[in-house]
Amino acid sequence: MTYKLIFKPQAYAVKQALQRPLTLIQGPPGTGKTVTSASIVYHLVKMNNGPILVCAPSNCAVDQLTEKIDQTGLKVVRLCAKSRESIDSNISFLALHSQVRSMSESSETDLFKLQKLKDETGELSTHDERRYLKLKRKVERELLDTADVICCTCIAAGDPRLSKMQFNTVLIDESMQSTEPECMVPVVMGSNQVILVGDHCQLGPVVMCKPAAKAGYSQSLFERLVVLGIRPFRLEVQYRMHPDLSRFPSDFFYEGSLQNGVGSKERVLRVDFPWPISDRPLIFYVTQGHEEISGSGTSYLNRTEACNVEKVTTRFLKAGLKPEQIGIVTPYEGQRAYVVQYMQNQGSLNPKLYMDVEVASVDAFQGREKDIIILSCVRSNEQQGIGFLCDPRRLNVALTRAKYGLIIVGNPRLLAKHQLWNHLIHYCKEMHVLVEGPLNSLRESSMTFPKPRKMTNALNPGAHFMQRRTYDARQAMMPIQQRGPGSQNVGQIAPMPAYYNNRRATHETVTDPFIAKMNEKFGLRNTPFTNNCPVPIGMFMNMAHIPPQYFNQPFQQQQGGGAPPPPGLGQSNLGRGQPKSGNNRSPGMQNNNFYAGGEMSSQPTMLTQTFGLSQSDGPLSQPFGSQRLTQGSGVRF
Repeated sequence: MTYKLIFKPQAYAVKQALQRPLTLIQGPPGTGKTVTSASIVYHLVKMNNGPILVCAPSNCAVDQLTEKIDQTGLKVVRLCAKSRESIDSNISFLALHSQVRSMSESSETDLFKLQKLKDETGELSTHDERRYLKLKRKVERELLDTADVICCTCIAAGDPRLSKMQFNTVLIDESMQSTEPECMVPVVMGSNQVILVGDHCQLGPVVMCKPAAKAGYSQSLFERLVVLGIRPFRLEVQYRMHPDLSRFPSDFFYEGSLQNGVGSKERVLRVDFPWPISDRPLIFYVTQGHEEISGSGTSYLNRTEACNVEKVTTRFLKAGLKPEQIGIVTPYEGQRAYVVQYMQNQGSLNPKLYMDVEVASVDAFQGREKDIIILSCVRSNEQQGIGFLCDPRRLNVALTRAKYGLIIVGNPRLLAKHQLWNHLIHYCKEMHVLVEGPLNSLRESSMTFPKPRKMTNALNPGAHFMQRRTYDARQAMMPIQQRGPGSQNVGQIAPMPAYYNNRRATHETVTDPFIAKMNEKFGLRNTPFTNNCPVPIGMFMNMAHIPPQYFNQPFQQQQGGGAPPPPGLGQSNLGRGQPKSGNNRSPGMQNNNFYAGGEMSSQPTMLTQTFGLSQSDGPLSQPFGSQRLTQGSGVRF
């Protein structure tokens, strides 16, 4: 029997998820969310004897997780919508309609004969059709009742075929991309235990209806729970990116907590490409073109950037890379369409090669990876506007798709006007990878940029993008006092950033008697509390003296990592319910990777009934099932 080896952060998250009624697992890019989810499902089935409902917002995410769970040896049924039954995929044999057909063919029952007759004639008589549907529903019910795991999209969980079933445990993968109503469809099916897996530092759900987004539906359930103070378990070892590619996202989006499970020697792409520094597969290619409004009138394109993207792509293809290894990412649909057209018409190689190179938006690449990523920023204007390029989540996703190399094509003079981009450009300049000139003779750019500033907001620290600390529910309702003489609007909360689509109207009077009563009880002003709970604070602030509020301390203690609290911070100041040590780093500090010379110094942990954790972690308390973990509790892949 083979076992899946997982590392201690994953094992710790699995152990805790088995014991809690509500668990949030934050999986930064490349940290193995899918493997962790499959491990949790496997052990839950062994303890509780199923069935477990596993959901995700997209069919692609469901198929990927279904494939992983199937490798553990569990009996999995993939429930598809009727409209997708004709679409082929790598897990089609696990689909309910495929298993029904296979089961009827093996036994040659009346269902098989009626199915064969329907395939030959195209339709059945009214009597035969009723009998066919009755037999089919019976077989479907048998398969669903005997399944260990049922996988479907969040919306498909409301399928009539599942209406009479109760699921004690529900796991929702990629829950950050689901709206709250989507998540509630599977949750209300009798669940006593809910596990949400996602990353609130990446893109949230796509809500096309502006009134719905303004009303708060662009916030996922995962994010709302984090805002209310429920701490997620963070997976901290990434196995995707070259260490030089992971350093900036780790420092600025995850407080420097991400460690590298792969070394630089394992992420060397042996191709002939003019990297400025041979062992740093990162380039910021200075391109000072001009943006234009696309033909649709609703997007932008940049012809100069498209030309440089084609040159870089052609160079990689000539060096021997396959088109499937390259991904071109751009935030604008106009640029995406123009790049595809330009490479087809102006590329020096066979147009069929360029057709196989994927060109897509940042949203389309979330949850995926490529060996080489080419990012076209598009924006270049005199008005110093960069649109939604300023969204930190979008930048985080764009920077974390590459395994071996990342090429950013853009105008740094404009992008540096935004604080976060200014930090990225200074990082590239310090790494000596900010280059300009022809591709065959790149030279380091001599451009100068404003000195990066600390990204703080004394008026309302909570207005920053998804940061470390969080308010609890009561603190979220408390007004923030402004200091200093002459302060106005004392006791009001400043508006949230535009990309959260939630504003708080502090000038209106409460008319709802219930809210007024609650305000009176907690000593609040009679102002309406809408949907803008303050988001966590501290990401772009120097908060090295404040311990993290996610559950990663046992792993850090075992590794001996983490900086001690600064002088003057006693044990009593460590925060409510927070651990007394942690790996606290401020943005800009280099990662202390677990590998030495490209190799992991910590050995992988076999996930057995003790989950491979040290004895200091304590015994595993009996979770929501009545059976203990059996000898076969190792996860097989």
